[in-house]
Amino acid sequence: MRNPNLLLLIIVFILAPFKLSAAADTVAVRETRIPVLIERQDNELFHLRIEAAQSQMLNEVKLNFGKDVNLNEIEAVKLYYGGTESAEKRGKTYFAPVDYIPNNIPGKTLVANTSYSVLKSEVKAPKREVILKADQKLFPGVNYFWISLQMKPTASVLSKVSAEVAEAKVDGQVAPLKMVRKADTHYMGVGVRHAGDDGAAAYRIPGLVTSNKGTLLGVYDVRYNNSADLQEYVEIGLSRSTDGGQTWEKMRIPMAFGEYDGLPKAQNGVGDPAILVDKKTGTIWIVAAWTHGMGNGRAWWNSQTGMDRNHTAQLMMVKSDDDGKTWSEPMNVTEQVKDPSWYFLLQGPGRGISMEDGTLVFASQYIGSDRIPNAGIIYSKDHGKTWKISTLARTNTTESQVAEVEPGVLMLNMRDNRGGSRAVSTTTDMGKTWKEHVSSRTALQEPVCMASLISVKAEDNVLGKDILLFSNPNDTKNRHSITIKASLDGGVTWLPENQLLLDAGWGWGYSCLTMIDKETVGILYESSVAHMTFQAVKLKDIIKTK
Repeated sequence: MRNPNLLLLIIVFILAPFKLSAAADTVAVRETRIPVLIERQDNELFHLRIEAAQSQMLNEVKLNFGKDVNLNEIEAVKLYYGGTESAEKRGKTYFAPVDYIPNNIPGKTLVANTSYSVLKSEVKAPKREVILKADQKLFPGVNYFWISLQMKPTASVLSKVSAEVAEAKVDGQVAPLKMVRKADTHYMGVGVRHAGDDGAAAYRIPGLVTSNKGTLLGVYDVRYNNSADLQEYVEIGLSRSTDGGQTWEKMRIPMAFGEYDGLPKAQNGVGDPAILVDKKTGTIWIVAAWTHGMGNGRAWWNSQTGMDRNHTAQLMMVKSDDDGKTWSEPMNVTEQVKDPSWYFLLQGPGRGISMEDGTLVFASQYIGSDRIPNAGIIYSKDHGKTWKISTLARTNTTESQVAEVEPGVLMLNMRDNRGGSRAVSTTTDMGKTWKEHVSSRTALQEPVCMASLISVKAEDNVLGKDILLFSNPNDTKNRHSITIKASLDGGVTWLPENQLLLDAGWGWGYSCLTMIDKETVGILYESSVAHMTFQAVKLKDIIKTK
């Protein structure tokens, strides 16, 4: 054939039906590091981001579960389309345009918000390999997808899930995958309290103990109107679990003051609870701060000097002698422990301890006459009949937790307003004198927040070693990355290999630890997925060193 142009036209005509597709755009995958709540219908497992420069459609995503995952506990796996990215976010790498499942909107914390996500695929009773069909048109620019996991109500709180996005098909061909973040394991959890439960807007300030009968007792603020601190309409709530945290009974209210003395409920708030178990008698104690009046101003600034309820916050206690089922009338111990020159005396929220000699100890904090806060302890040598207060352990400190690290030796781990890290002091004389610990202001980073500290004796754990366990937001600036850490040398060092990240998301950050049994740690905390989240973790998952 002598006409080259004609030859070219013939070739193009022949090959036109077999036009080669352009290379697919990369699918970026970020695995979440947040709890999987058993009661939720949706849990964010993976976020996918596709910057569609050439691609027209996401066809499907292949998900593989780890070989140790109990598939019988999984109800469903779902694929959602989250839409496109806004122009103002261009140049930044986001993996979600909004919160797909909010944790702060009453009544909307358990399932994906359908106005933010389109369900593209749902596979029930999944196998080890799951194909999630999408066939979703891609808009020019960034497109968001996410994979949801729904557990069966019977799933164990001790279960774990591992998975990976193995493949994605775009425009009919396998697309390049970019793993932006991987998580080894997803731990189960239970949302003990969600926004809106029992008519309350928010739940805050967790405390957690294990009774002599093995019952888990969780306490917290029930904040009815909003999430604000006292003074507001706040009562002390309590949840009980008799099966290691798998299920929780209906909420009880151990302490509330209602419209006391004619003032509205929001000017009779009581909050920031701490709870302890008297190991010798079995009695359970809760201490909290009652604020009467104050015109709904923040108690931290509006509590005044003096002793009576019309001027200053009152330190109140209740007790239970039936494993937390019923509670006494409130007892006012303010006169026993407060100095009239102090503006505000209250407990360190979380939990207290029962020492080996039977002494009951709560952490404390007070705002002195100079308006500077100081942490210390309050204690009882007669099983709660009378209470005494220590000297301050360190100035400009507030929420602290106490542990008995050796017989008669107390460690106070304190929130420090200087920021960046925890302050730590010890005492051998019930707080008459204090000594700064070698780890103070160096070993445990923190963004100025409450934290938890418990001492676990060798005979009380499966490893047969004395252990200190600590939890807090593991960051110097912001409240995210709730982490449990272990120390095997009395708190001198907290090795990276003896730490477990539970929740990388953002939240209020308070937490409280307890031992459920000799091999299991329980934690109740303010998570990114529920106001009060409970998780149970094996010690061997936290402590990796021999």
